[in-house]
Amino acid sequence: MVVGESTNWLAKKQDIIHIAILVTLALVIGVYLIATTVLIAKDGTLYIECARQVAGNPVEAVRNMPPCPGYPFLIYLMHKVTGLFNDTESIQGWIISAQAVSLLSKVIASVALYFVGSYFVGPRISFWGVLILSVLPDSAKYGSDALTEWPHLMFLTTGFFLLLLGAQYCKNWMFGWAGIAAGLGYLVRSEGCQLILYGSGWLLFNLIRPQGKMKRTKAIGALILLLAGFAVIAVPYMRSKGHVFPDQGIWKLPAILTINNSGSSISMNTCLAGLSISKIIGNETLITNVCETLMYYFIPGLLIGCYCYFRKQSKTLEQTFFAAAFIIVNVVILCWQSSAFLSRRHVLALVAFTVFYIPVGLHVIASWLSRRTSKSDLAIEENIQRWFFILMVVGFGICTAKLIRTTPLRWEKQGYRDVAEWLSKKTAPTDIVAVPDKRIAFYAERKGLEYDEKIPEQADYVVRIVGSEDEKPGIGKDIKEEYSTWVNNHKKSSKLLIYKVIR
Repeated sequence: MVVGESTNWLAKKQDIIHIAILVTLALVIGVYLIATTVLIAKDGTLYIECARQVAGNPVEAVRNMPPCPGYPFLIYLMHKVTGLFNDTESIQGWIISAQAVSLLSKVIASVALYFVGSYFVGPRISFWGVLILSVLPDSAKYGSDALTEWPHLMFLTTGFFLLLLGAQYCKNWMFGWAGIAAGLGYLVRSEGCQLILYGSGWLLFNLIRPQGKMKRTKAIGALILLLAGFAVIAVPYMRSKGHVFPDQGIWKLPAILTINNSGSSISMNTCLAGLSISKIIGNETLITNVCETLMYYFIPGLLIGCYCYFRKQSKTLEQTFFAAAFIIVNVVILCWQSSAFLSRRHVLALVAFTVFYIPVGLHVIASWLSRRTSKSDLAIEENIQRWFFILMVVGFGICTAKLIRTTPLRWEKQGYRDVAEWLSKKTAPTDIVAVPDKRIAFYAERKGLEYDEKIPEQADYVVRIVGSEDEKPGIGKDIKEEYSTWVNNHKKSSKLLIYKVIR
């Protein structure tokens, strides 16, 4: 065996070991979180209801459902697969199908992310980066819930990897497959179309530079395939819905200038193209959400790693272009999103594609600690790895503790499930239930009306949260107690009680 073949074999073996560890860890954490789930996220109830509509009438469901039908359709397909092995017509069967889609998407996305990271920083650092992403509490939670975050990332990372391969090896057909991945990602989350920006930008750059790596004729062909692949998937949906982007969330144009007139004083919150500085750097916004997602502990490593990668490490033009383009585009998207509403769920894509720089930064920190705790050059080199592992173990410990600590909090909502079970057994399928949380009606498989204080007039049953057994219901003389047993949801100050409306 020649030296080159031996090196390639060792590299492939290392990739297989890394991927096996990442997949195993993702599955163990995901299955554990699915097993301890009491209530899925509120948004998950909408996706599952849409998936059930797809099972009834797919064409009509796509036309009538809220924007981005990709995830409900994936739930429907998973439900078909699981239905081959057992009876999954119950609501719990649909829930498991939705969670299984998220977990499978996380596994696939993690593998794609590993290869993306290997392209930028090498397989060893990429492995540590994806390992960090796997144990981050938010990342793990989204991978076991009925949410679109990981299905969106699955198509985004796969398409991005195809773009990297197409740029590196000058393969037209890679750009065509990347366009298809962009179209599929667009059906899950409209942000999935950002792959078109990266691919088009790189190909247009090759068209205008004098000595491009890809010939102009080949670049034109790749651009046509990229756009055609996206159009084949996305255009039929755009025509059926009548718009390119949904008129909600990130695509709503925020007010450029906000003026509050109170008395004689006028306070102005000036925004540039809808971007408010206070909403970017203030509480519950971009910087805060990124810090909370990374548990604050990994933030120094991220900042130092980004600086070292972009300022000190040697890179190819392709690496510089795609790494910088992704960060810039997603920061702009998140800043725009912050003008409306931004949560930790929105920043997951940015975190996932920059997590590779955290091990780079931690290695720099480990080198600094080693130089200050070692007396000889030989000891410095030996201690760098030791300090690196210590930093990683501490970070993993913080994330694991957070994951374990959230399990009892999830069980605090068990009372909601108890109420839902009673409603499903004691009420008619046509009854309407007023609930403080729509998931109660969802699990009971009843039509639910969520309310804050004023109870909807059309409700047949009302679920109330009260503080103690001595507290008065306070919801009107036309309501009488029907369910005399208090249902404790494991909170000292809140209990659930069901009342029947007397008309």
